[in-house]
Amino acid sequence: MPVLPNNANEDTMDQVLGMLFGIALGDALGWPAEPLTLEQIRARFGPQGIVELPESALFTDDTQMTLAVAEALIDAGDQDLEGVMAEVSRRFVDWLHNPESYRAPAASCLYGAGQLHRGVPWREAGKPGSKGCGAAMRVAPIGYLYQHDQPRLREVAAATALTTHRHPAAQVGAVAGAYLVKLALDQAPLNDFVRLLKNEIQGLVADSDQALGRLDQALQMSEPTAALAHIGGGWVAEEAVLGALFCFLTHPRDYPAAVRLAANTSGDSDSLAALTGGISGAYLGIGALPPAWVDRIEKGAYLKDVAQRLARKKREL
Repeated sequence: MPVLPNNANEDTMDQVLGMLFGIALGDALGWPAEPLTLEQIRARFGPQGIVELPESALFTDDTQMTLAVAEALIDAGDQDLEGVMAEVSRRFVDWLHNPESYRAPAASCLYGAGQLHRGVPWREAGKPGSKGCGAAMRVAPIGYLYQHDQPRLREVAAATALTTHRHPAAQVGAVAGAYLVKLALDQAPLNDFVRLLKNEIQGLVADSDQALGRLDQALQMSEPTAALAHIGGGWVAEEAVLGALFCFLTHPRDYPAAVRLAANTSGDSDSLAALTGGISGAYLGIGALPPAWVDRIEKGAYLKDVAQRLARKKREL
């Protein structure tokens, strides 16, 4: 086991609640905008785009699969990778058969979960060549639980990607997504996020390295919406994770502004906003999220229960 800092066993409920509710709220904000171009979003919701949580505050497969991963980690405890992945596989199959799961789910996630249902081993279940953002949008609980154990974080995050997406960039994107949550929980200096992420993933996959280059360029651009588009639409893992990092770094002390920037895009609005919300919520805590949004999101009591059990599991490991 790694050597933990003195405060590693302190109650982290503020951050884990911020993380899970942050994902769910970003997801629900972005979902109505996902099928639309930026011009269409502004035409439908006004010149500022979508800025308020819909009255029917429902989240999508991004949050559902995040909760599935959280439940799997809670059930698996300190088992080895095969034990963890058996629980992840079981939860993904449960998600596949839940009627509530069909809220524009990603094709590769459906493919992989279907393969798992048919008994295909988790290492082979993912869609060949797929690097969709679904591999990365669900990994925040891994970054939380293994905040102080980077080798374990890398191992589990990459493995969960393989269940649905079999492209190296999907695995790197999953590791990057979990690692950014870890940095947020660590309260890493904002100026160090990009450098530390590069130390973690640069040089592994050309697709990710190219996206890192676009992130560097975007951070020098003056117009945030154009800069986010420069990184990419977020449909693939590396673009989604780095786009979310850009949105967080653009508004590091303002959760609503960060997720609004992520949601108002011609790209994958719900996944970008969910990923952004998880990083921002982990960094700022639940108190930074709009209380009216927290009160209205679906399954709020369940989100709180998962957060409490995940925090308890973290203290036990």
